[in-house]
Amino acid sequence: MSSIDKLKEFVPLNIAVLTISDTRTLEDDKSGTTLSERLTAAGHMLAAREISVDDVDAIRTIIKRWIADPGVDAIITTGGTGFTGRDVTPEAIEPLFEKRMDGFSTAFHMLSYAKIGTSTIQSRATAGVAGATFIFCLPGSPGACRDAWDGILAAQLDYRTRPCNFVEIMPRLDEHLRRPKAKGASA
Repeated sequence: MSSIDKLKEFVPLNIAVLTISDTRTLEDDKSGTTLSERLTAAGHMLAAREISVDDVDAIRTIIKRWIADPGVDAIITTGGTGFTGRDVTPEAIEPLFEKRMDGFSTAFHMLSYAKIGTSTIQSRATAGVAGATFIFCLPGSPGACRDAWDGILAAQLDYRTRPCNFVEIMPRLDEHLRRPKAKGASA
């Protein structure tokens, strides 16, 4: 089980949130709000927040812009991970991954199964790394966003989490590009 190393200082990350929906606006986007509130309450910075329609090109345009932005450390999307005709988030984002994070999907489904049972198979939650940016694609429900943040992301995006976390490996994600270290993180 993981724990917090109280001798380490918290390292705030810049996290962008993208809601993928044909019907939501910032005013009624409960899932994007859930993620934004949780990440800022944890001490991170909301680097950007947008809404995109369920369209591969529209989604990729935003994600590519954020991947290229040195001020964005991680991206969390919500929506478009189901099986309907308009659900295209994995198709839009997975081809951008340099490395897939298969364990994220497994962990998400384990958490989700405990709450909603076999209905978890209706989600294609996915994650990976592109351009030294972590990308997590979550379902569009506020409950799924809460579960993913509280059960996985809050700890893995906290530099103090032991035995390991994503923040401590950020400086090595793109060693070939010589990315500067996250402030406070050790290599």
